[in-house]
Amino acid sequence: MPVSSLRVIVLEDHSFQRAIAVSMLQQLGCTDVFQAADGAEALAVLNEVGPVDIALCDLRMDGMDGLEFLQAVGHSGLVGSVIISSSLSADLRRTVRQIISLLDLELLGDIGKPLHYETLERLLKKHCSVPRTGAPPEPLETVPDEAQVRQALAAHELCAFFQPKFILETGETTGVEVLARWRHGSGKVLSPACFLPVLERHGLLDDLLCQQLHQGLALQQQLRTQGYELNFAFNLHAAQLSSGTLASQVRGLLGEYGARGASLTFELTEAGMLQAPETSLECLFRLRMMGCRLSIDDFGTGFSSLQRLFQLPFNEIKLDAGFVQALAQEPRCRAVVSSTLALGETLGMTVVVEGIETDEQRQHLLNLGCTQGQGYWCAKPMSSGDLLRWLEGQQQRSQRA
Repeated sequence: MPVSSLRVIVLEDHSFQRAIAVSMLQQLGCTDVFQAADGAEALAVLNEVGPVDIALCDLRMDGMDGLEFLQAVGHSGLVGSVIISSSLSADLRRTVRQIISLLDLELLGDIGKPLHYETLERLLKKHCSVPRTGAPPEPLETVPDEAQVRQALAAHELCAFFQPKFILETGETTGVEVLARWRHGSGKVLSPACFLPVLERHGLLDDLLCQQLHQGLALQQQLRTQGYELNFAFNLHAAQLSSGTLASQVRGLLGEYGARGASLTFELTEAGMLQAPETSLECLFRLRMMGCRLSIDDFGTGFSSLQRLFQLPFNEIKLDAGFVQALAQEPRCRAVVSSTLALGETLGMTVVVEGIETDEQRQHLLNLGCTQGQGYWCAKPMSSGDLLRWLEGQQQRSQRA
């Protein structure tokens, strides 16, 4: 993507600094640059001009401040990436970065003030260099109701997308995470943020998981015939662990598709792990007995106790992407990554780092001892057809090397 095609909005209440930021962006080649003095004005601009790729955002503003604005656009699709430009203290900006990671927004950079041309240029190039594989999710104009989601399930419009996991040193693909997307009748591909809450509220998560397991295992079977042995990871909600049929359902599907338990991973968020009742232990035990791997997803965003971590039979930790964003600038982030790696090694658990977007981040993680990761540096979530073509391209590049 060329810089000239980027759509950027500048949120800054100081008119002179706002003018400087707009001028810098235009000098760097951006032709669609919008501006606002606070969050409310920015929302009005976005309602008029539509979604933007990047929001260059101050945090402390009169009226609606930057954090309120980010909370308003989170999960909406109106803003793709965020650059924080604020004079607030490092600990406060760190908190905002954490909130951004929970709002389904991509943090492109935290550059403080004053704004520097070279730094801004680097971040724009970083955004443009990220591979854009497959169709990006788009927001629904209205929140779907139960009937619409049930109809989408019945019509198999809620389909599986796949994001590769890879070896940091070589880029070799080791597996994929299976993610839900809605191929809406309008032709758009919709984010799970618009339909997963409805599924959860009306007890339909098991129906979605069943469809994803069939789609994932069928693709995995096809890949095996082509020489690819990839682990497929599926997301579980804590409530699904109390089902007395989940383990037997997985066992039956493994037999149907001729797959081994070791070829599947089930990911449960750290918060979900805390909510899981003691009766869930039997389900986790039976999945592990079949050879399936169990992963703690978004590790570091919840407040799990070490005792709970010790009690549950997980064998993988997925470190949340928020710790990667400021890895080069934040000693605390490096400390968290190093501590998690040490914890994983002590407990005999693999550590997978999420949210790797740049080669610089990959190199930092390698230096800290990380071996496995996931993120846009390798590939975005993609359809089954795109994944097959992507793997073939990887194989051809490897043979030429």
